[in-house]
Amino acid sequence: MKASHWLPLLFVCLPTTPMWAQIQVSAQVDTSQHIYSGQRFTYAIVIDGYNAAGQADLSSLAPYSPQSLGNQDVSQTSISIVNGRTSQQVIKRFVMSYSLVVGSPGAVTLPSVAVQIEGKTYQTNPVQVNILKPGTTDKLALEVDLADRQCYVGQPVLMAIRLYVAADAEVGGIEFNIPAFSDERLLLEDPQTADPQAKPARIAGNVAAYVTQTQISRQGRNWVLINFSKVLIPQQTGTIDLGTTSVSAALAVARQRSRDPFEDLGFFGARPQYARFMVTNPSVTVTVLPLPDQGRPAGFYGLVGRYTISASASPTEVSVGDPITLTVRIDGNPYVKPVQWPALEQIPELAANFKIPSERASPTLDNGVKVFTQTLRASSDKVTQIPPIPLVYFDADKGQYAVAHTDPIPLKVSPSRVLTDADLGGRAFDKPVNKEVEAIKQGLAANYEDLGTLVDQDFSPSMALASPAYLAIWLLPLGLLAGSLVVKSVTFTTPAKQAARRRRKAAAKAIGQLKSISSQDREQQHQVLGTALRQFLGDRFDRTAGSLTAADCLQIVQKATGNEDLALRFAAIITNCEAARYASSQAQIDANHVQQAVDLIRDVDKEARL
Repeated sequence: MKASHWLPLLFVCLPTTPMWAQIQVSAQVDTSQHIYSGQRFTYAIVIDGYNAAGQADLSSLAPYSPQSLGNQDVSQTSISIVNGRTSQQVIKRFVMSYSLVVGSPGAVTLPSVAVQIEGKTYQTNPVQVNILKPGTTDKLALEVDLADRQCYVGQPVLMAIRLYVAADAEVGGIEFNIPAFSDERLLLEDPQTADPQAKPARIAGNVAAYVTQTQISRQGRNWVLINFSKVLIPQQTGTIDLGTTSVSAALAVARQRSRDPFEDLGFFGARPQYARFMVTNPSVTVTVLPLPDQGRPAGFYGLVGRYTISASASPTEVSVGDPITLTVRIDGNPYVKPVQWPALEQIPELAANFKIPSERASPTLDNGVKVFTQTLRASSDKVTQIPPIPLVYFDADKGQYAVAHTDPIPLKVSPSRVLTDADLGGRAFDKPVNKEVEAIKQGLAANYEDLGTLVDQDFSPSMALASPAYLAIWLLPLGLLAGSLVVKSVTFTTPAKQAARRRRKAAAKAIGQLKSISSQDREQQHQVLGTALRQFLGDRFDRTAGSLTAADCLQIVQKATGNEDLALRFAAIITNCEAARYASSQAQIDANHVQQAVDLIRDVDKEARL
């Protein structure tokens, strides 16, 4: 059970005073379910008497790698009328949620956390948790490869992680614990050579990676290989312990007979019972060497590897002061994240002959090439080229510094033309001033002295009111104003109305998604089904759909309908869909399964209204 499940129950014990006079801060961990080492669990800071987030100092929880799960205002307001007298009860409560992970089994005391609210510091209570040791199994295997165990500071190192899951295993969920991904001494980047079949997925905490999932044969056994890589770029020297990488997985060990009337169909069969297992990879270290001071050229800012730099400009035939678009491309290395803007103003020839704006556009990535774009303006017609632009880097293979340059770009710069009175007044001349101004020998306009050229422009209000053209000018703004008022009155809405509309349409929206499931790839149908059911509960009961687990769905449906059987059937579908993400499923989704899911949605929506 998550913290969001049991927090609303605390309102039952609250006093019925109009408002709390004192702020109280406490820490809570749900211990109703087992917590295993290497598995993240929810740690909640509950602020009573206040309905906004405080500033929490999580330094005491640093050994447990805290990661924010978001905040939630769970305040409640109720109005009661007794003997004609109206009273209002306001309960303020705010929850700040984090996920923690403990690496070793045993009893652990989570220390107090300082929370600052409106300039005052409050301390939470310590929390006792019992961390269990997960089991071991031959249905999981883990491999972690580091391309280099010794590198220079700033040198990219590829870390590859491969998780093998037995093809016959039924998986309820997988959690990765990769300490290297949360190490502040390392900069993370995705490799540019990622498999085109890879799909982005959240791996550990807020870290995402491009993951591939394939069927392979290994050691005479069929496996599902979950594979992804990250680039680690050390930012400081010394020996960095990357920690023990581990994977925690819930595997089905037995099946409990379900009360589902459709159990004979196979898809909604007996509910699996899961146990937690873990597989680890030994801790690895990487030795980070300092860059040599000797021979370090000016302009070096930490690039390590091999790089190339090129430049182009357009146009190359201009007048003084005309804009020139300079494009600089940096390539030659698959990891270009640390590449910075070229320091154009520090190139003497460039700074002396060109005006360089201080404003800069953000760089872009083009097939692994980092592209910078800047506007230059030549300050003299004596400028003949854009000089070479240097890029300083440290070649880790050669162990020495290197400087790459762009080729010079030839320019043809013409002097600017200053317009004279003759140009503007139209005095006689035989040649045009330049390509932008055309001479008119008669001047800017001819002179006329005949009064017949004058037109009576007298204005009469009565004629204006009677004129159709003027009438349209008067009525058009009035009509637009009246129309906008009508549209505004019809479409006026509030957040409360939007939420109510979302709840009303939740069932129809989810059913529409389910009816289109047959057009999806067979490998994606379980995911589409599970997503549609979660989204229905999220829209119908104002919950965040993406974070709902099977246990969450079970509690939501049971609480809303009071029908335990209906809740179990709903949660069974979610469990099967989650398991299908990591291992092949023997059952396929057909029209009968879709119809059963549609009926469940309609039943939940109907019974929740009663």
